[in-house]
Amino acid sequence: MEMLSLAVGSILATLRDVLPIAAIVIGFQVVGLRQPVRNPRRVVVGFVYVLLGLGLFLFGLENALFPLGRVMAEQFTHPEFLVPEAGGQRAAISWTEYYWVYIFAFAIGFSTTIAEPSLIAVAIKAEEVSAGAISTWGLRVAVAVGVAAGIALGAYRIVAGHPIHYYIIAGYVVVVIQTAFAPRQIVPLAYDSGGVTTSTVTVPLVAALGLGLAESVPGRNPLIDGFGLIAFASLFPIISVMAYAQLAERRQRRIKQSVNDPQPAAERPRQGV
Repeated sequence: MEMLSLAVGSILATLRDVLPIAAIVIGFQVVGLRQPVRNPRRVVVGFVYVLLGLGLFLFGLENALFPLGRVMAEQFTHPEFLVPEAGGQRAAISWTEYYWVYIFAFAIGFSTTIAEPSLIAVAIKAEEVSAGAISTWGLRVAVAVGVAAGIALGAYRIVAGHPIHYYIIAGYVVVVIQTAFAPRQIVPLAYDSGGVTTSTVTVPLVAALGLGLAESVPGRNPLIDGFGLIAFASLFPIISVMAYAQLAERRQRRIKQSVNDPQPAAERPRQGV
C-alpha cells in the first residue's frame, strides 16, 4: 500500500507539472489560431498515456535507479573494496585504485544516454530532415560515447579533487576550435545534443553518482564536489558529435578520391619537370 500511495503521488505531481503545458498548447490552438482541437478523444487518451507513463517512470527513477546509483557509488569507493589486501586500512588511496568507479561511470553514462527518450526523438527527427544522411543510431552512439567519457572524466575529477572550472574551460575551448572546422550542418545539432542528454533518465543517475562519490571519497565536500557531473554530460556530447561528423566527412572524402582516382599513387607514372 505504501508503494501504491507513492506511485499515485508521483502521478498527481506529474499531473500538476503537465497541466500548464496542455493548457498553453490548447489555449493557443483555440484562442490564438482560432481552430478547434482535432480528434479531441485521441488527444485526451494520449494525455492520459503521457501522464501515466511519465508518472510511473519518475516513480521508478526516484525509488529504484536513483538509490541504486548512489549505493553502487558508495560500494565502489569503500576502502575494503579498493584495497582488500590491506583490509581497507590504508591511510591514502591513489586515484588509480578507483578504476572501477571510472568504468562504472562510463558504463552508466553510455547506457542511460542510449535509453534517453529526448535523444531518441531528436535523432529520429535529424534522420528524417537530413534524408538519411544522419543516422539515428550513429547520432545516439556518438552522443552516448561523449556522455560516458564526460561522466568518467567528471568522476576522476571528484576523486582527484581538481577544480571543475579548469575542465569546463578547457572543454569549451575544444568546442570553439571544433566549431570552426566541423561541417556547418552538424554544428547546431551537436549543440542541441548536449542539451537533450540532461533529461529524465540521465540526470537522476548522474546526480546520484556524483553525490555518492563526494560523500564516500575522503576529503570531498558533497556541495562543492558532488555536483558538476551534469555539466560534463552536457559538454562532452558536443565534442563527440562534431568529432563524429568530422571523421565521417574525412571518410567520405577518401571514398570520393578512391572513386575518382582508383590507381594507387605508387603506380602512377612520374611526370617530368
